[in-house]
Amino acid sequence: MEYPGNLFVVAAPSGAGKSSLVKALLELDSHVQPSVSHTTRAPRGQEKHGREYFFTSQQEFDAMVAANGFVEWAHVHNHRYGTSKKAIEDRMAQGADVILEIDFQGALQIKNIFANAISIFILPPSWDELRSRLERRGEDAPEVIDVRMENAAMEVAQVAKFDFVIINELFDRALFDLKAIVHAERLRFVAQRRARAETFKALNIL
Repeated sequence: MEYPGNLFVVAAPSGAGKSSLVKALLELDSHVQPSVSHTTRAPRGQEKHGREYFFTSQQEFDAMVAANGFVEWAHVHNHRYGTSKKAIEDRMAQGADVILEIDFQGALQIKNIFANAISIFILPPSWDELRSRLERRGEDAPEVIDVRMENAAMEVAQVAKFDFVIINELFDRALFDLKAIVHAERLRFVAQRRARAETFKALNIL
């Protein structure tokens, strides 16, 4: 089914700056709305239930899986994350552009379900810089950072499967690139036809 809104799916290894870029885009573009995922991990820092994630118990997550409530779900860093299909469809049906932060496994699953989804992968400029960013965050023990770096190598190997790639070396440049992708996708013929159906009909464009 086609919706007037677009779906942007953003993936990246931990520490590449995905969340910061998406947050900045949301502050600049009111037409883009976040998709809030469910997770079994505990909140970090100032995260709040229903804003960054829906924090659920293992039992609650199991119940949603059994009810086919997720369009995708996956194990990431020893926790589970899932995306509600209905939440995405409702927002796109209202004409909003939905942006979804997700791991690469989920991104590829989303593309199989929403054919028009636009996938974007955020790369760090180097492995050394990625480790430095993880260390500067001050959230993880050294052994956890080692696991994240190992996972990052596997995640980065999937980059060719994505529509767009942004290298987050300079934040402002990476944000410009993300905005450019969103704006360009809105101007594609199929996207304009979905979003401005009445105009196309009035002009007798099928």
